[in-house]
Amino acid sequence: MGVSEPGHNSHDPKLKAFVERIERLNAEAHSLRLDIREIYAEAKGAGYEPKIIRKVVALRMKDKEKLSEENQKLAAYAAAVGLDPFS
Repeated sequence: MGVSEPGHNSHDPKLKAFVERIERLNAEAHSLRLDIREIYAEAKGAGYEPKIIRKVVALRMKDKEKLSEENQKLAAYAAAVGLDPFS
């Protein structure tokens, strides 16, 4: 069975199932993004800075070895131009 060309009057139930699954997941992802936004708003209301929390979340998602390597390079580059990035 071949894939129908767009515009034909025949329906492809397999394609429709893929599209519906993607739509469902997109709806779930949207809902999750709203939930995350709400958590950042709560944190801000509690006196935390969402921008910094986002950075912490990103750091925690990185591989520990790569993070360590990046921090070492950042410190070396910063020192090379007379900065202390962690002061």
